[in-house]
Amino acid sequence: MASPANGYAQAVQPIAPNTIHTDTEGLIAEDIQIPTSDGAIYGYYAAPEGGQSLPTIVVIHEIFSVHEHIKDVARRLAKLGYLAIAPDFFGRQGDVSQLADHQQIFTEVVSKVPDAQVLSDIDAAFDWATQSGLADPARLAVTGFCWGGRLTWLYAAHTDRIQAGVAWYGRLASKTDPLHPQQPIDVAAHLKAPVLGLYGGQDAGIPQDQVSAVQEILKDAGGPSRIHVYPEAGHAFYADYRPSYKPIEAEDGFTSLRDWLRTYGVS
Repeated sequence: MASPANGYAQAVQPIAPNTIHTDTEGLIAEDIQIPTSDGAIYGYYAAPEGGQSLPTIVVIHEIFSVHEHIKDVARRLAKLGYLAIAPDFFGRQGDVSQLADHQQIFTEVVSKVPDAQVLSDIDAAFDWATQSGLADPARLAVTGFCWGGRLTWLYAAHTDRIQAGVAWYGRLASKTDPLHPQQPIDVAAHLKAPVLGLYGGQDAGIPQDQVSAVQEILKDAGGPSRIHVYPEAGHAFYADYRPSYKPIEAEDGFTSLRDWLRTYGVS
């Protein structure tokens, strides 16, 4: 499948003037094809030049797929020494990059993407990375933003393959359906890898009572997983290309991600 976007998705235009751009000096950053059980999917990866057996992280995109922001996140992680892989999880259902309306993206594409498909595609991304020799299979993690934040929780309950996960403002509770049979609140007590949740206290789409409910579940489960709430941040506070960006909280969140991965051996 071809790259779903060159630059930024139409739905997020115009782009903020101070958007972060991470260069590729010292990195390899390329488009790839990731084999899956029903054909190859598009992906983008970034890694230190000459790296082998690297700590590896799959970046799970927002509803805008693998546009420039997600590619830049991969390069930021590569600058820290990671192999970062960003697969396109929407390609079978459609190309969201040219859709300008958020509701249209949800209705025509996102709602039709089965959770099982995404979990399998993440497995396939790790398979590609391991078989390439670039990844150390004992040092794997996932991180995701918004739509991808929700899938981060689900993947950490799906498998014991990873050592850690970091979920950025992913939905925690909502209606289920045959394609989306569980929500993070349903699996929070059964995580197989420690997850750090990074959430905004002013996020209108993720009520604080849901955040508190999941925090209680995590506490009762007795594991290391936890949620950190930034009281003054709203949704998408890490998205430097959007008006929602909160630079102080975003920088702290990225530092917390780095420290979380190091704590659980993914460094």
